[in-house]
Formats: sequence, structure tokens, C-alpha cells
Amino acid sequence: MKTAKISLNSIDKVKAFVNEISKFDCDFDLVSGRYVIDAKSIMGIFSLDLSKPIDLNIHADGTPLEEVMKVVSQYVID
Repeated sequence: MKTAKISLNSIDKVKAFVNEISKFDCDFDLVSGRYVIDAKSIMGIFSLDLSKPIDLNIHADGTPLEEVMKVVSQYVID
């Protein structure tokens, strides 16, 4: 499992993020406080506080992590 802090602070960012990660056949979780939601769920993402950074957990079993990180890197913050 790989973890990254990401920012999804606009509706367009959320839509683009979900479209990009939905191409991969692995699981993505978003963790905000005590909430854990499926990162491929637009409705789930909008239930979170998007004004703060969110932890993204990538469960890339069998999927090359480099490919996933290339796509996700545009949302990652330090």
C-alpha cells in the first residue's frame, strides 16, 4: 500500500481525479479523519471536507505503482 496527501479543492479536480483513477484495476481509499471512502466514488468524495488535504491510500496489487503515481502526482501536495 502507498499513501499520498492530495488536494481536491474544486469540482473539476474531483471529476478529473475520479476519471483518471477509474482506469486502474486497483483499490483507492480516501481517508479524512475517521472517514474512509472509495476514491472512485464522486458522491463519497463530496461527503468529505475538501478544503483540507486528504490522505489517499493506493492498494496497487498487480498494477504497476509507477503508472498509478504518474496519474496521481498532479493532485499530490507536500
